[in-house]
Amino acid sequence: MMDMFGQKAKESEQPFAGEEGGAPLAARMRPANLDEFVGQKHLVGEGRALRKAIEGGRPPSIVLWGPPGSGKTTLANVIANSINSHFSPVSAVSAGVADLRRIIEEAKNRRKLQQRRTILFIDEIHRFNKSQQDAILPYVEDGTVTLIGATTENPSFEVTSALLSRCQVLNLQPLTDDEIRFIILRALKDSVKGIGALNVELAADGIDHLITMSKGDARIALNALEMAALSTPPDAQNKRNVQLATIEDAIQHPALRYDRAGDQHYDLISALHKSLRGSDPDASLYWLARMLEAGEDPLYIARRMVRFASEDVGMADPQALVVAMAAQQAVHFIGLPEGNLALAQAAIYLATSPKSNAIYEAYSRVQEDIKRGAADIVPLHLRNAPTKLMKDSGYGKGYKYAHDYEGHFVEQQNLPDSLKDRVYYSPSEQGFEKEILSRLRKWFPGKRRGEK
Repeated sequence: MMDMFGQKAKESEQPFAGEEGGAPLAARMRPANLDEFVGQKHLVGEGRALRKAIEGGRPPSIVLWGPPGSGKTTLANVIANSINSHFSPVSAVSAGVADLRRIIEEAKNRRKLQQRRTILFIDEIHRFNKSQQDAILPYVEDGTVTLIGATTENPSFEVTSALLSRCQVLNLQPLTDDEIRFIILRALKDSVKGIGALNVELAADGIDHLITMSKGDARIALNALEMAALSTPPDAQNKRNVQLATIEDAIQHPALRYDRAGDQHYDLISALHKSLRGSDPDASLYWLARMLEAGEDPLYIARRMVRFASEDVGMADPQALVVAMAAQQAVHFIGLPEGNLALAQAAIYLATSPKSNAIYEAYSRVQEDIKRGAADIVPLHLRNAPTKLMKDSGYGKGYKYAHDYEGHFVEQQNLPDSLKDRVYYSPSEQGFEKEILSRLRKWFPGKRRGEK
């Protein structure tokens, strides 16, 4: 196998990072085959199409799209190790068109003289400009090389459409907590490629913190683990007892008391929700930061904010939902830590917005009626009549087209007969809902709204 600099090396023979010239733990622990590969079961699990293609020795050209540490480079190496092909890796950060042309010429000769295929692996392919991507296009198409590109950016925007049409885009997901735990424990036990020879015992709270702060990135977890292990001297029994404080120092983040699946998770999100409802921006920011700094999934918080925008602000400020959704999109687009400020902005906006739970109460009343069996047929005048038979049966008869009337409004019955006088939505007099309430009272003077 070849590393990213074209140097042949057997991972099992690489020394510890602490030794001169040694590779870091994340590089040494890189799986050599599919059986050792962790995660991405939707792509390389038993029976999946990509796994069958790899095992059959004919993988297609692919673009691996996923977050850092999800296994893009590792999967490329696994593919190279699994088939009888030459592996030519380059980094788009440093390689140019001349490098690509050299690899292509070598691939042509290899194909002609040795009947051997070439895998061209381009790390960070999104950094290649159009001319660089165009340089390899014909050779991907005619099979001179099998391309494997790796990117953290959306290929739809960063890879040319011509190249994308000749590749399959595969989306890699962040590794789960259980998968990160498995990788850490494997490194602790492995005395050849891992740090098993160091005789490390890792405290339970230390491994939990390592998993939380790695955020699905195996590289972060393994390299921080090795730093902590090497900085912990062995005791009299030659054991290195790595404690939480050492992990905190290695990963440069203190452990906050927080359990993403336990009471702390629910207590803190409840505190945030109630602080937003209480129109307190300071407390809202505090509870938001407590969760984010402890490693909570930012998209979980964003989802709760979106719910809050409708449940507790609603039509008192319709812009609240827009702001909450914009924060969700910002976090999804730029991730953390940059996305923290988008969530903070949304929290301040929601906390300082006028409040109304009228939408929540209105929908709850509708749910109650439906549960009680109020599921009447649609009145005939509200039904569509696309055929003559339906029109003759009275469908659409008597319907009043609102735009034909003054003010683009006409009062008519829109609920079933059994519910014709039912009032579900009663706007408050907060913010924009005061204007809505005024309109509804004008349009439907016979219905009592806004009265408790």
